[in-house]
Amino acid sequence: MKPNVPLCLALLALVAANAGAVAKDSRAHPRASAQHARHAKPAPAIRKPAIDYEGEQVNFSDWQAVREFEDEMVARHGFERASLDALVRQMRYVESAVTLIKPAPPGKPKNWHAYRERFIEPIRINAGVRFWDENADTLARAQAQYGVPAEILVGLLGIETLYGRDTGRFRVLDALATLAFAYPEAPNRVERMAFFRSELENTLLFAREAGIDPLSLSGSFAGAVGMPQFMPGNILKYGVDFDGDGRIDLRGSAADAIGSVANYLARHGWDRNAGGPPAIPAEVSPSRAWESMLGGPLAARYKPSELAAAGVSMQLALPDDRLYGLVDLQNGAEPTEYWVANDNFFAITNYNRSFFYAMSVIELGRAVRVARGT
Repeated sequence: MKPNVPLCLALLALVAANAGAVAKDSRAHPRASAQHARHAKPAPAIRKPAIDYEGEQVNFSDWQAVREFEDEMVARHGFERASLDALVRQMRYVESAVTLIKPAPPGKPKNWHAYRERFIEPIRINAGVRFWDENADTLARAQAQYGVPAEILVGLLGIETLYGRDTGRFRVLDALATLAFAYPEAPNRVERMAFFRSELENTLLFAREAGIDPLSLSGSFAGAVGMPQFMPGNILKYGVDFDGDGRIDLRGSAADAIGSVANYLARHGWDRNAGGPPAIPAEVSPSRAWESMLGGPLAARYKPSELAAAGVSMQLALPDDRLYGLVDLQNGAEPTEYWVANDNFFAITNYNRSFFYAMSVIELGRAVRVARGT
């Protein structure tokens, strides 16, 4: 398809007309010191992913819900209507995003060992060692400022995108517009459409604030962006300009990715004073009195004495003035593993609501630290 020059010009007008209209919140975007800015290592170049779909260039502007969305962006945020219309006309409907957002069909039983083997493997560990070596000062600074250990930050970024190697191949506006206005039939369809509509709004606000072309943002099929795979709303809430260059760049700045993940975890319950590892192995009694401790909110809710009374035992003694949770890691036909986890484990589940995910972040970070000899 040939470039549409008038539309491109209109898009540039959108950015220019609204530049500076949203002020940065200094609390959400802390600045690195001048000394750190002067001595910061250049961020590793992140390849811009190629869009791997054709998409369907539907006329979103004819959809009533889209027109109402544009009205809100004009009334609430001061966007210029003609420029917004031009932008919307370039958005594509992406059928593959609709397919990927649907729940996976029932398959094999959950298997922690199989999941672990996908992520705790030599390629990811070696890449993690290089990433840690190249960003050691930044990781140490993030750990000191936010209390999140370097190995957790390295583990999470390795699980998410292999340190920026795979950040997604969807235009964020395409994915979000599709899911905001054409979400597939599901029991929670109304709520999910509202969520993606909000993220479409956040994308336009972030692009205007950052002075970038919103169509240049690529990410996952759900609209997650950059090395840490932040949704646009989380970039606005938790994104950090950790390299001190005056902008938040989660696509090209390893420092900003590191600082933003540390900030996110700290704001979601990471406790630098928790003591000990986030999770320790446990054994459970045949009485199964502990079963009621599984499920429910992903949070530490029980004292060690309560766990012990329910038949949960650990080799490591835990302070009784802190709370813990029971974690089950299913292994298919093999016995389930049980762990006792503190607040820091559950802080990671705020990033991805999965015990497998949180444990893989912990284990990858540990494996990278051991491989570095630290």
